[in-house]
Order: sequence, then structure tokens, then C-alpha cells
Amino acid sequence: MHLEADEMKPAINRLKRAQGQLNAVIRMLEEGTDCKVVVTQLAAASKAIDRAGFSIIATGLELCLASEDSTADRADLEKLFLSLA
Repeated sequence: MHLEADEMKPAINRLKRAQGQLNAVIRMLEEGTDCKVVVTQLAAASKAIDRAGFSIIATGLELCLASEDSTADRADLEKLFLSLA
């Protein structure tokens, strides 16, 4: 199963946002920023990555359910979903 870039636009945007947040975390650590601020930003990045992962899996699941021969894909999607849970 292949995902189209157009369908993944929301996930891509979330991952880009998370990338910016991770860059900010690195910068804050290098600058010696208060740990509470760093952890808050790190938690936001983690949540953005999780949401992007679930979005990707949801899109894959929709495609899988629309497919006629999807038994193997469903098992793979289940494994992927559980890896994020």
C-alpha cells in the first residue's frame, strides 16, 4: 500500500511542526533553559509525532478497507497501530 503525498499533507505539516519543536528543544538545552520549559516543549513535540503517526495509520486503514485484497495489509496496519499505542 502506497500513500499519496496529497493525502499525507496534514501528517507532513504535523511532522514539520514537531521538527521545529525538536530544534527548539535542542537549542534550549544548549542554552541552559529551565527544565520545565524544555520538558513542556518536548512533550508537545512528542504529541505532534504521535498524532502524525495515527493520522498516517488512519489513512492507510481507509485505503486498506477500500482494497479488495487487504488481508495482509490489515495485519501490517494492526502491528503499526499497536507500535504507537
